[in-house]
Amino acid sequence: MEQDHSRTLEEAHAEFSRHNFVKAEELYTKFITNCGRTGCDAGDLAVAFNNRGQIKYFRVDFYEALDDYTAAIKANNLFEVPFYNRGLIRYRLGFFEDAEKDFKKALELNCNFEDAKLSLKQTILDWEYKIKRGY
Repeated sequence: MEQDHSRTLEEAHAEFSRHNFVKAEELYTKFITNCGRTGCDAGDLAVAFNNRGQIKYFRVDFYEALDDYTAAIKANNLFEVPFYNRGLIRYRLGFFEDAEKDFKKALELNCNFEDAKLSLKQTILDWEYKIKRGY
């Protein structure tokens, strides 16, 4: 059973790398569903949720992507990438306070995460600008 999980996840990663996002999403969903039934490594599960969230983000299905990033965080709260990814969506939706928290958490987990540093700075600047403009 574990062998099947690993093979499905490897296939999903390969399709994702080839930008075959429809097939990759199907495979990530299959992996996630099977993990729910039989259990699997929390790190693998977090990566599957994160990558499926990326596919949804590319489609501009922001709320669905948020759900997957949150599920990735629940599976492995030491994985900084879904915090960063969730922060990006929250930033784009104007939820600056939540975005700031996510970027800070990503940096707490990986202080060398340059994209998170830049995103945190921009979030703070934009949030301050929003407050100054009164909305």
